[in-house]
Amino acid sequence: MDTVFEEKLRSLSALATEKRSHLQTEEAVKTAVILNLIQCLGFNPFDPREVIPEYTADVGVKRGEKVDYAISIGGKIAILVECKSPQSKLSRPHASQLYRYFSVTEARFAVLTNGYDWEVYTDLDAPNRMDERPFLSFDLSEIDQTAISELAKFRKSEFDIENILLTASNLKYVSALKAEIRQELSEPSDEFVQMLVRRVYDGRVTASVREDFEKLIARSVKEVLRDKVNARLSSALHHSVMASEPEEDPDEIETTQDEWDGYRIATAIASKVIDPERVCIRDTKSYCGILIDDNNRRPLVRLYFNSKTTRYLGLFDNEDEEKVRVDKVTDLYKFSERIRGAAAKYA
Repeated sequence: MDTVFEEKLRSLSALATEKRSHLQTEEAVKTAVILNLIQCLGFNPFDPREVIPEYTADVGVKRGEKVDYAISIGGKIAILVECKSPQSKLSRPHASQLYRYFSVTEARFAVLTNGYDWEVYTDLDAPNRMDERPFLSFDLSEIDQTAISELAKFRKSEFDIENILLTASNLKYVSALKAEIRQELSEPSDEFVQMLVRRVYDGRVTASVREDFEKLIARSVKEVLRDKVNARLSSALHHSVMASEPEEDPDEIETTQDEWDGYRIATAIASKVIDPERVCIRDTKSYCGILIDDNNRRPLVRLYFNSKTTRYLGLFDNEDEEKVRVDKVTDLYKFSERIRGAAAKYA
């Protein structure tokens, strides 16, 4: 992963979130957010040969309709971008203009956004016909590693249609399933309620019983999520000291922000080969250890960040620890393959 690209995206995410109260119109979001993201991808928003504003294509009886931006690669329209007001919740009617344009241009990808919510479409179901569901959806305010990795494929220097489509099918259904799961967790459907009630209740399911269980299910979901979060935090923050290490006074150990950032980056890197819930942090006076299964005999990487002048990583993809010098916490990405190599030993 290109760390510069990731840093630019995360900076844009932070800026868009911070300035959200000032970005109240579609034009403001276009200038401050959308064109900036296009530029992050390596396209020049000031070159009309690459980024064409108000792109027009005649569509049947719909003459003179315009899509906000068309991105051209090698002289061919590759991506269409339709922008909506930041107050708008993206919906199927918003995508109708993109749907019409998709069939009369060479574009294989169409983007619908209000500046914060982003949906990326292609034609997986039928050639030259935009799918009804996006294959990639993300919230720029809370952009995750999956979205960053997929967006990286849209960079001008890396753009390859087949490479993008390689994972698009799975992403499309994972994205749809995640949306359905979030919906069920926030507002359980009748089908979901009935399925769970049948598993735990032997009596007759009346309307009154179903109503009572809707409240119980909503409460149970919140408690399950809370317990899972608490267990994760407990594993990370209240770890026990292994017998192989000398006992240390926890009051004398301070886990810095850089060490927490390093833990999160190492977890994201290792997540490709191992369950991220197995990755734990254990700080000591000498170094901050990132471990698998909270087991000191399963080190993933060590962060030697206590010195003000020099920093090192301890890598474990080989038999013995190897220390390498780094300048900043994001340098962990430069050793992604080696960190995944260490994780693979315990997968």
